[in-house]
Amino acid sequence: MSATVAYVPRRTAVVRAVVLREWREALTNKLLIGMTFLPPLVILAAGIGAVAAAAANPPNERDIQALYAAAPAVRGLDPKEAVQGIIAQYFLILFLMIPTIVPLTIAIYSVIGEKANRTLEPLLATPAGVGDLLIAKSIAAMVPAVLVTWLAYFIYLLAVAKVGSGPAQNAVLSPRWLAAMTLMVPLLTLLSVNLGVLISTRVNDIRVAQQIGGLIVVPVVAIGIAQVTGRVVLDDAPILATSVGLFVLDAALIAVARVLFQRENILVRWR
Repeated sequence: MSATVAYVPRRTAVVRAVVLREWREALTNKLLIGMTFLPPLVILAAGIGAVAAAAANPPNERDIQALYAAAPAVRGLDPKEAVQGIIAQYFLILFLMIPTIVPLTIAIYSVIGEKANRTLEPLLATPAGVGDLLIAKSIAAMVPAVLVTWLAYFIYLLAVAKVGSGPAQNAVLSPRWLAAMTLMVPLLTLLSVNLGVLISTRVNDIRVAQQIGGLIVVPVVAIGIAQVTGRVVLDDAPILATSVGLFVLDAALIAVARVLFQRENILVRWR
């Protein structure tokens, strides 16, 4: 029992050391830094700019009729305010792209970089087991992605509260979007990390891995297009159902990743 108790803190210390090592190396990589902050900045600037433009330019009669046809629920609201609310809500779907893009890039560079530099074998000679190494790399990719997504969303809330209308503020603070940011962002991040690890175990070229992994963004974009066209309405039920589906998918991918991310594969196949 005492040996088991002592082993747990040792594993924790090893995981923490590997995570800190990953972050130190990431801070020296300008491309990783850019890919961590550029997508949130672009999405944030576009969203704030769209809401501000809608506030400064009242819609014409044709736009109003199109608005009422696409969203009958906003009839009775001030058209200018209603437009801001719809635009503010539509841009929220783009924030769900951040936890798919950012951790994918970090995870891919983390694994393929180790393969290219032949630095993974020395790690395996340390007390870190393969499972500990996989956990550490996942944490190192997840934490920055989740934090930068939440930070961008918080800044978006402040900006909309400053320049947006009441309906716009209600849209970004609606319970369903708070649930999406709380539940779906970590789950999407974990999904992206697992896919990045799985792809990187089979691919040695970073650009190829990024192109394959970029397919994870397609469903998010498709949901955004469907929402804009009115084919999909993201309310509480779809968000909760999607979160449950993501949880199950994450669990399955973690199991697959643990099978592929094994000592034999690393030492024999990663050449």
